[in-house]
Amino acid sequence: MNSGERFVQTLRKAGYPKAPQLDGEDFDWLFETTNAKPFLDWFCASITEQNVVPDEKLQAFKELKESGKAILDEKGVSEVLKTCNPTNTKMATMEDVAIEKLEEEVESLQKLKNVRIHRRNKLQMVASGNSQLSMKLQNLEEEDAKKLKEILRALEGTNKRLNNELSSIVQGVRELMSFFTIPEEGCEMSSPTFLFQILLDKYLSSEEQHTAAITSFIKEHFDEGFWMCMQDSDGNVQHLPQGSEKTSEHTVDEKNMETLKLQLAYTGAKHKLIQSKAKGASFKAGLKWAEGHASSFQNKVVNQENLQARISSLNSEITQFQTQIDAIKQDRVLELVKQNAQLLNMPILKGNYDQQLAHHRGYSKKQDIVGNHLLKQKASFEFLQLGYELELKKHRKVYLQLTGITENLKESANKLDERLLMMSDLNVLSSSKPRSNLDSKDSASHRLYQLLDGDQTQKLFRTYSGLESVAQKLNQDVTTLKDQLSVVEREQALFLSKLDANLKSLQDFMYPEGKELLLNTPEVANHFQQLDSQLDRLNHVLLEVLEDLKVKRKILQSNKMHQMEKQLYVHFFQNEGQLKSIVESVESQTHVHSST
Repeated sequence: MNSGERFVQTLRKAGYPKAPQLDGEDFDWLFETTNAKPFLDWFCASITEQNVVPDEKLQAFKELKESGKAILDEKGVSEVLKTCNPTNTKMATMEDVAIEKLEEEVESLQKLKNVRIHRRNKLQMVASGNSQLSMKLQNLEEEDAKKLKEILRALEGTNKRLNNELSSIVQGVRELMSFFTIPEEGCEMSSPTFLFQILLDKYLSSEEQHTAAITSFIKEHFDEGFWMCMQDSDGNVQHLPQGSEKTSEHTVDEKNMETLKLQLAYTGAKHKLIQSKAKGASFKAGLKWAEGHASSFQNKVVNQENLQARISSLNSEITQFQTQIDAIKQDRVLELVKQNAQLLNMPILKGNYDQQLAHHRGYSKKQDIVGNHLLKQKASFEFLQLGYELELKKHRKVYLQLTGITENLKESANKLDERLLMMSDLNVLSSSKPRSNLDSKDSASHRLYQLLDGDQTQKLFRTYSGLESVAQKLNQDVTTLKDQLSVVEREQALFLSKLDANLKSLQDFMYPEGKELLLNTPEVANHFQQLDSQLDRLNHVLLEVLEDLKVKRKILQSNKMHQMEKQLYVHFFQNEGQLKSIVESVESQTHVHSST
């Protein structure tokens, strides 16, 4: 309530006739200063209906004033009373007695009046104090009402935000649950999110068709052994059946027998050809020799003995040649014939092997085609299996997270129930008479007090004001600590900047022009040389001092006068009193000697 409104309201309570016509805003300027506020408080607390002159008296005073008669003031009334003297002495004496009684009564009434005035003043002060207190309480009530309205508005806003957040969370949970919906059997979802929501009937039917096509292709282009080998899909190593192995061995044996027969026929024919060629060559050589020696036999007469000797020598040579020929026939000719027989079989074997190689190449191409199809089919199955495994792993992780969230929500709900139960306790609720001490049953406030105060001892009484002071002290400590931390951070930042600058300067000094590391500088080298020279001189001086010290020690040991001189110097620098006593004793001795 404004000051002007309070002033006008007081006038209305006192019964001022023109109070309804007044407006409180017109009187606000009168009470803007601080000095006017106490007057306003006194006026509002003291003015009542008794302080207002009634209309009858005002009318009578107005009529008296209009009649033109003189109106006496207080001094005039007193003078008029003095001029009025009594005419009768008896009456005067009686009046004197009456006046004395009346004076006594007046004094008693005056005392009673003073007492009542004192009481009235006290009551007025109490009333004014009560009115001021009521006004203060009214102002506090208005401020508390405003604060309550603001708090209610804030709580309404918080409640709305909380409801919106809860609705958004519920909507999100519904959307999340819609992602994890399991499709009905035989029905496919319009927009599946996960892999398990996709039906694989079409994929499996297409894979079955591919498998049937591959099976028909294998049956058409491969033998029964390969088909049985392909059907054996349990193990990694697949073998051909025993019947196919026997047929292949039988064909190989037949081919080997045919090649052996050809080799034997070729060997026998070649051997006979070589023998016939050798015989023909021998006959030709004999005829040639006979023709060459026939003319000589005709022209010359051969001696019978020489001829016999020649014949015997020729027979021996023939036997040698025959043995050599037999050895050649048995060893070299047979080996050469066998080698030629093997070389004869080479084109046949090459053609056979070329045919087998072409057959195997075609066979391997078909196997590659079948293998590629099977690998693609296996890869698709493994890829699908891997996708299912990864999805299962993710679903397990999501399940664990949702389980943890559910447990946390349950725990939060239990804690909220406990808080609501605690807040509904009558001991915790605020009573009409506020307490200054903490309730013994309010364990939370006691624990908070111990936590803020740091004192673990049990105190008999703990007050809310003490709790507030401890909280304020903690707040001050926190602010001071924050200020100290800010100062430390600034100092640390300054120190780090200086350290960076020093490191930069050191780096520039140690790596001049960004090149190699500088381990030594001329200035440092000069300083080190000076230090080395000074150390050398110092060692030389120390050696000289030690030698001088040794010489002086020897002198002191040999001369007592020097020892006494040394002791006197020691007393001079360390103990002057002892030196003084020694000098006095010496002077006394010299004085005694001189006197004698």
